[in-house]
Amino acid sequence: MSSKALEDLGQAILDRSGGRAQRFDVACEELTVHTTVEHVVELLRLLRDDATFRFNQLTDLCGVDYPERPLRFDVVYQLISYARNVRLRVKLQTDEDTPVPSVTPVHPCADWFERETFDMYGVFFSGHPDLRRILTDYGFHGHPLRKDFPMTGYVEVRWDDELKRVVYEPVKLVQEYRAFDFLSPWEGAQYVLPGDEKAGG
Repeated sequence: MSSKALEDLGQAILDRSGGRAQRFDVACEELTVHTTVEHVVELLRLLRDDATFRFNQLTDLCGVDYPERPLRFDVVYQLISYARNVRLRVKLQTDEDTPVPSVTPVHPCADWFERETFDMYGVFFSGHPDLRRILTDYGFHGHPLRKDFPMTGYVEVRWDDELKRVVYEPVKLVQEYRAFDFLSPWEGAQYVLPGDEKAGG
């Protein structure tokens, strides 16, 4: 679809949404419609059922983390209309405490997508039929795709041969103190570098 056709479609969604869609934008030949937590279910139902749109397939749902914002999470819904041969992105913003209504009544395939977003980002979906972790272990602490989650994680998982079971331990990053002189090795340091003692001189 051309950018003009996408803008016309975005305006039509805005006009027919009854305030459920806040605004839209077109970038890189893709249409994005912005909504709110309160209106996402009704908007997705409208986009699915209205004969003008017929976005009847949810192809993906994911989270995005912007920790510097008060509403730090975007929840992004990717839709496709086979009748119109066009894709649409619906986005909303939420924080760590505000639950997002589950869209499983509109698109049952959102079940596992919402579980993954909950597991990876900690976004809570109210009304979800079975909201529990799906990728991490049951006792996992934290949400690994949050930008403030440590790269090493909080716990180390390993097999203990003596205990014959999996052991969970706090991550320990043991590293001895090293002094870096940042000198070029080609110019040569003014002292013997560790390991060079055998070279003689």
